[in-house]
Amino acid sequence: MMMKDRRSVDDLSINELERILKIKKQRAREERLRGFRDTGRALRAQVTTDDPADWSPPPRELRLGRLTSRALWFLEVAAVAGLVYLAYDFWQAREKINEEVQEVISAERAPTAAPTPMITALMLPSGHTPPTDPGGARPNDAEIPENLRPLVQALPAVVIPTLGPRQATRIVIPAINIDAPVVQGDGWEQLRRGVGQHIGTASPGQNGNLVVSAHNDIFGEIFRDLDRLAPGDIITIHTMGERFNYVITGSDVVEPTAVEVMQRTSAPTATLISCYPYLVDTKRIVVFAELEDSA
Repeated sequence: MMMKDRRSVDDLSINELERILKIKKQRAREERLRGFRDTGRALRAQVTTDDPADWSPPPRELRLGRLTSRALWFLEVAAVAGLVYLAYDFWQAREKINEEVQEVISAERAPTAAPTPMITALMLPSGHTPPTDPGGARPNDAEIPENLRPLVQALPAVVIPTLGPRQATRIVIPAINIDAPVVQGDGWEQLRRGVGQHIGTASPGQNGNLVVSAHNDIFGEIFRDLDRLAPGDIITIHTMGERFNYVITGSDVVEPTAVEVMQRTSAPTATLISCYPYLVDTKRIVVFAELEDSA
């Protein structure tokens, strides 16, 4: 058992005083190191003596604490980098969405004075053989002039557009008791379901020629009585949220090749087409109308 040194400071030699100071410094360092170790913040080995001969490697728990501290630092850096990347990715996605929204808004605000050009037509729609024909009602390819048949056969398939808020959905003609749905396209299958709008023609109320057709002696005989219409009669075309009145200005009976009646117009007009005469179907009856003046 060591005895306490009871000598006063004045009785100690210089070497003994220096030794005491070293011991105090070493204890202070050990206390700081213990605190760092307890909180996991020990970053470097603490040399407990100024004499290199007395130095020993840092304890294993100190080395583990230092490795843990570095790992936590790397995790913090990685987390910050991840947050920065996510923020940048979110910003990029928001900019892309804003661009797409602006494109949609610009398309909605674009002038409608020049509607989508009509697909080139070589024959007027709704042509068919009458139901009294020995072969029954069917598309009448025989009415296509021989010189036009290769062109008709080479025409690409028509893509039916998705119904939009401005497209026609219903037609009402009180003078001949018509109240029928309007579908997009005027091929054989479309005209089974109602009145067909020719793809590429004007939307209701818009500048251009709105061209619709229906059969006169099959599939409900919707346009059977077009020849009874007179100038001044009203045609109402509905969309999803609006309706537009057209006033009939006249009618004509033409050959199936008179596609000029479908040409685009600068003002809002409508053209109704069906086969003619009833149960003969060798020609077309065409009814012309103009948008009613809202004033």
